Amino acid sequence: MAQHNITGQKGEEIAAKYLVDKGYSILELNWRFKNLEADIIATKSKMLVIAEVKTRKSNYFGEPETFVNKQKQKNLIRTAHEYILRNNLDLEVRFDIISVTMNDSTAVKHIEDAFYPLFR
Repeated sequence: MAQHNITGQKGEEIAAKYLVDKGYSILELNWRFKNLEADIIATKSKMLVIAEVKTRKSNYFGEPETFVNKQKQKNLIRTAHEYILRNNLDLEVRFDIISVTMNDSTAVKHIEDAFYPLFR
């Protein structure tokens, strides 16, 4: 496995543990729909949380969360929609970003309501 994949996998493990420690229930890790993926799908207080995890070894090129672009957001929205349909869920949905920076120490930043679906 390539080093960046190992770093990303480790970041997702850290993010999942962070959410569990904060009282979230993890429903899915790396849930796939066609060529799309949601890193973490969780619930808390009747809220379905779709979390994108971005992990970097440093913030030299910018904070990890800044790399969740509009296309990635659209893909997460499509993935969430499919997950909700397949599981017949009737919950409010929130899209979060969990930014993990792993250098000398590990820093986790949880951005709730990081973006909203735009309906057109």
